[in-house]
Amino acid sequence: MQHFMGNRMNQASDSPRVVSLTQRLDPASERVGELFNAVRTIASRRLQQTIGNMFEQVDDALFDLAEKAENNAAQMHYFDGMRDVRKRRPAVERSFLATISRDFGEMARAPVQPPLGTQLPTGNVELSLVAESELEESLAITSMIGKNESRLGRDLFAVNQRLSVICGGHKIEDANNPVAPANLTRAFRQALHELSADMRVKLIIYKLFDRYVLSVLEELYREINAELVRAGVLPQLRHEALRSDGTRAGTDGQPAPASDAVGDIPSDLLQTLHALFSARRGSVADNSNAGPGGTGTGGGMPGSPMPSANELLGALSVLQSQIVSAGPLLYARAGDTANISNEVMHLKEQLLSQIGALRGERSSHVSTIDEDTIDLVGMLFEFILEDRNLPAQMQVLLARLQIPYLKAAIIDRKMFAHRQHPARRLLDGLAEQAKGWSEESDRDHRLHDKVKTIVEQLLHDFDDDMEIFDRLLADLQQFQEINRRRSELAEQRVAESSRGREKLEQARRRAAREIIDRIGGRKLPPLLHGVLARAWANHLVLTLLRQGEESAEFRGALHFIDDFIASSRPAKDPESRQLLRKMLPGIERSLRLGLANVAFQEQDIDRLLAQLQTYYRQQLGEKVDDAALAEIAAVTSDAAILAIPDSIEPIVAHDTGTGGDTGMDEPAAVPMDTPEWHQVQALQPGTWLEFCLADEPMTRAKLSWISPMSGRYLFVNRRGLKVADYEPQELAVLLARGQATILASNALFDRAMSAIVDRLSQPDPPPDTGTA
Repeated sequence: MQHFMGNRMNQASDSPRVVSLTQRLDPASERVGELFNAVRTIASRRLQQTIGNMFEQVDDALFDLAEKAENNAAQMHYFDGMRDVRKRRPAVERSFLATISRDFGEMARAPVQPPLGTQLPTGNVELSLVAESELEESLAITSMIGKNESRLGRDLFAVNQRLSVICGGHKIEDANNPVAPANLTRAFRQALHELSADMRVKLIIYKLFDRYVLSVLEELYREINAELVRAGVLPQLRHEALRSDGTRAGTDGQPAPASDAVGDIPSDLLQTLHALFSARRGSVADNSNAGPGGTGTGGGMPGSPMPSANELLGALSVLQSQIVSAGPLLYARAGDTANISNEVMHLKEQLLSQIGALRGERSSHVSTIDEDTIDLVGMLFEFILEDRNLPAQMQVLLARLQIPYLKAAIIDRKMFAHRQHPARRLLDGLAEQAKGWSEESDRDHRLHDKVKTIVEQLLHDFDDDMEIFDRLLADLQQFQEINRRRSELAEQRVAESSRGREKLEQARRRAAREIIDRIGGRKLPPLLHGVLARAWANHLVLTLLRQGEESAEFRGALHFIDDFIASSRPAKDPESRQLLRKMLPGIERSLRLGLANVAFQEQDIDRLLAQLQTYYRQQLGEKVDDAALAEIAAVTSDAAILAIPDSIEPIVAHDTGTGGDTGMDEPAAVPMDTPEWHQVQALQPGTWLEFCLADEPMTRAKLSWISPMSGRYLFVNRRGLKVADYEPQELAVLLARGQATILASNALFDRAMSAIVDRLSQPDPPPDTGTA
């Protein structure tokens, strides 16, 4: 380990207070005890503060989700989680801090052993088949650990080295360091067993743990390092952390050759791919001109050594600079796909020729593992150019990333196996944004330009510093978050508007049904029929919307209809006339209140009541002025009764929903046992579809909302603006006709890896003999 210190080691060891890496302190000494206790105290204090800060946010997060819940059951779910967290928070905090303290004790007593307890998957461990809730938890944990281990590598490496010294030279590494991200997450996972909340609530808490605890660990590591440096423990230590592929960076900052490190990758996926490449390579051993999916590497000079990783990266950098020197990327067009596809197909032979040119040879050959990597990246970008989920313009932009991603794969092959790898997450994120792109929804080119900018930054700036992917991923995520908030607000407005229209339509149908059912076969005088069919119907609608069908107000409005209809019966005997006289004050009072509720003017209400008074005097057999009778006789429609406010619409028979024209063409019938019908029934909000309708430009839209009342499917574009809404039957017809296509919801990288394995598993086509 002396190369860590270089020539400074001898200088450092001259001081009695400086401890070099070659020294081992006695773990039982008083000084070691003081240093160890100091580290434990720093960790305990900071973690107690950060875990407390985290729990302060849990209540607000769950409350916000409860407010946005789609139904009462979901809302109660979050409220129950809030109560559980409030009740059990002290126990969770105690368990978490106690586990960390116990791990420190175990490290001091037996530092060669990793901390006890359930082992968590680290960033490079494949997930096994587990229960769905456990899989969600494992994915969340893997994401947190992988992201933070990569980000904190330098500071954590220094902590491990200095703790190794004060622990008597026993090697301390991430696996047995109590404050490493994986062990802190393990301790927190164990502490969450105190909660009875289900996994949905726990996943929210994990996100907050990542944000408020793991994301500030560098402050803890720097304080520990500063404390140990003040105590003279490795004050001149150079932070030389392991690369994420398991190789150690050399003094020139370059990675070791890729073939030296591949054995360290515990990935079933890569092993499967290597086996498939080997099988295909054996079946086409005589083919020396294989394309990106093949195995031919050209003929290098006999006995010449394989190119190192540095040579591969250097040759790729030359090719990358040629793309940059060609000028900035222009606005991508669908017609550019053929040209970029040709470039993707021939990158391998260009790379081999470039390596040969750098060596002064005809061409070159590479190791099997490097050839597999080149072929795998080539097939990844071939898939991108064929992926129906991506618009052609976005395919052209993303295909420009082939060289940067081949360089990234050579530096760190776990990019293919680790879902949380920053380079992989960046490409997945770009593809997810691109999926919803269309020229119509991106008239200001904001999304197109963001994708183009990220592509250009990788082409211009990426040499071998993998942190660029973290920076660009953070930039993309910030862009996504800003646009997500904008689109969510627009979506909420669209959904609320649709919900309001459907509630209004439902209320209008209910009001019409109540009135028509009560009228039955009776033929009411035009004066009374007009009041019920228009003014009172709209009063019913407003009462339903404001007070609800169970309210006393709604029951009273229905009672008025019965009385109003009954008041039209002829009063031919004293008993019936007496009954009518008793009804009239209530009718007048209810009518005055109801008409005022739907914004009729006072003078118009008085005019109507005067007409009704004339009508009822006639019913009672009283003498009526001829002019008043003539005015009532002139009433042939409700429009002649009184001035109607613009907001009032007439209620007609087909509003009951029992018949009549719906204003829509009936869609062609699709049986309910067809694949298209089942696809529609399985659609979930958030799913993207592509619509190609006659005489309309292609558009992409996201399913935003399914009406619980009408069952209609509401679609919006990436800005949250309404594109269309369909009945389930209509949508099934579009799918059956090929006018609508459901886009995949899983990540681009996952789709590509699955397609590549399938492609490699297929038997090779027969060789082309050149005959017709």
